[in-house]
Amino acid sequence: MSTDIILSAQQLTKQFGGFTAVSNVDLDVRRGSIHALIGPNGAGKTTCFNLLTKFLQPTSGAILFKGRDITRMPAADIARRGLVRSFQISAVFPRLSVLQNVRIALQRRRGDSFDFWRSERALREYDAEALERIEEVGLIPFAREPAGELSYGRKRALEIATTLALEPEMLLLDEPMAGMAQEDVGRISALIRRISANRTILMVEHNLSVVADLSDRITVLARGQVLAEGDYEAVSKDPRVVEAYIGVGHG
Repeated sequence: MSTDIILSAQQLTKQFGGFTAVSNVDLDVRRGSIHALIGPNGAGKTTCFNLLTKFLQPTSGAILFKGRDITRMPAADIARRGLVRSFQISAVFPRLSVLQNVRIALQRRRGDSFDFWRSERALREYDAEALERIEEVGLIPFAREPAGELSYGRKRALEIATTLALEPEMLLLDEPMAGMAQEDVGRISALIRRISANRTILMVEHNLSVVADLSDRITVLARGQVLAEGDYEAVSKDPRVVEAYIGVGHG
């Protein structure tokens, strides 16, 4: 694994009126790693994630991606630079097939207009690449099925496929296991490990067994601040983490 930093947050702070949701957070994500952001409810994970993905602007601090300051850059611009938030990029179009959903994402990446009235032959130029992305997420048997008929876990896999169509260097996953049956959790965990082979992943996740299984590094937030950081073995034994996180019924 390369040791250089692909994403860095420096003294990241977000205030809402008199309330400080995120306070002076420093976070370095190494290229090629799976990095998890965890913490109890109200820890500031979602706010921090929204700051990193530019859904919110920080009150102060800086965000660097591949060494470039992106603190004031719009979300669409950083997506074009290779930093993409999954599950927010493209809603699944339920009446379109899996293949058609991914094809739309490819049109977006290439800057083509969404000409649904274009001939089927003209649209087929996207099919080979779309099928590669569909195969990567294990949905080839469902490529021609309407997306709306997929199981919840497979819909998530399709959303990842549409994100991969944008060719991200780094994926930010917001609670990828939320609401999933155990069978789907195993499938999506395996998918995340597979797609991380040549990409960097930062994820917010409540499922600690998933975090333990997948993460190279973990940052624990509590009350809007970094409480601890390290691999799972180190942070799970940290008394402050046990008290703030595992000790309140999340473990």
